Amino acid sequence: MSTRIDPARTTSPAEYWDRYGSGQADAGTPEEALKNAFGWCQYNGHGPGDELLGDPATALELGFGRGDAVAALAAKGIDAAGIDVSEVQCRRAAERWEHLPNTEFVHADVIDYLAGADGRRWEAIYSIWGAVWFTDPEALLPLVLSRLEPGGRFAFSHAPAVPGAYGAQGMYGAGFTGRPVWLYRWAYEPEEWAGILRGHGFADVEVYIHPAPDPALLGTLIAAARRPG
Repeated sequence: MSTRIDPARTTSPAEYWDRYGSGQADAGTPEEALKNAFGWCQYNGHGPGDELLGDPATALELGFGRGDAVAALAAKGIDAAGIDVSEVQCRRAAERWEHLPNTEFVHADVIDYLAGADGRRWEAIYSIWGAVWFTDPEALLPLVLSRLEPGGRFAFSHAPAVPGAYGAQGMYGAGFTGRPVWLYRWAYEPEEWAGILRGHGFADVEVYIHPAPDPALLGTLIAAARRPG
């Protein structure tokens, strides 16, 4: 169940994500949510699954939203954790999924958490339309690489770039009639994303636009890479 928060109460990016989370309904029954957790795309039942992560024993999601993907991995016996800046999302995910063993939902900023993770590493780090899209890659990617085990996988998805509009894309988190709350998304064509990932030390990089079920509709940018070693 969702309870919407008045946009006028949004005073920070974290509160924007609280508002976003409060407006999200659960993705069907728990069984349906687990089945559809790893679509990567905005179309249910479409796109690759968790095979993009390889066969990890440990995994970390950046911006877990409902927490369904964390739960799906935990249900398979993987030690699964997630970070989200929204307290609302953290509370909802914990209430729905904390009965599963091997789950951890952390309320934190992604950069702050990765920078202070006390040497902890994961075999897979991923983001499904999550924090990778909303975090400067120059700050994020070195931290991700440092938190992957050698040979570990990194994967993410988000909307393709609008042609001709690349780099940081600003948006008003409280709308045009609210407080001046700024958020940014980072957008690049697949070839540029691949170059950025390689430039930060990632190997076996693949970035592409996965087509929508209807070719006339918007596809999904999907990236997968590995830490060498």
